[in-house]
Amino acid sequence: MTEMTDFASALQRFRKLAAQGDARGQADLATLYQSGLGVAQDYAEALRLYRLAADQGDAYAQSNIGVMYASGHGVPQNYAEAARWYRRAADQGFAMAQHNLGFMYVNGQGVPQNHVEAVRLYRFAADQGEPNGQAKLGFMYASGFGVPQDYILAHMWLNLAAAQGDQVATRNRDRVSQQMTPMQIAEAQKLAREWKPVISRC
Repeated sequence: MTEMTDFASALQRFRKLAAQGDARGQADLATLYQSGLGVAQDYAEALRLYRLAADQGDAYAQSNIGVMYASGHGVPQNYAEAARWYRRAADQGFAMAQHNLGFMYVNGQGVPQNHVEAVRLYRFAADQGEPNGQAKLGFMYASGFGVPQDYILAHMWLNLAAAQGDQVATRNRDRVSQQMTPMQIAEAQKLAREWKPVISRC
């Protein structure tokens, strides 16, 4: 949702768009209901609006339906259903859904545990600059889960996430640094400086 501080005005605008069948307006209105911003929190209404937008192919709405099923907010918790919705959004290149689906593969929630698939999904998110995906991908390289252990790539991805304010990534990067030579750290920093985001679809 576009960042706004005047939620009353946002509510009025999104309601008008939603009534016209605009998918993004429906999804943004759903977010207000989901979060209780400018309107009483109503998970059922949020889900109804997200579904309207999701049926039109809105990846943001699809991803947020996944969040609702994963958390059990407004619906019975159902990891398999969450994964199904995350997949729809991830296949469209929605970075947060790619990260969230990757997390489910790490933990075997709603899908078979598969670290290789998790790394693949984290990379899609990380390639777009999504800090959670970058932090998780860095952790996978540091730990050797789903990929050969590689401290240089771990440091690079953790550094990119840290630069966006991820404090856990900062701590993990500093721990990885203790296992590296100064030359390896310099190479990782060079890779981070040269990195450019790309749009990645599953």
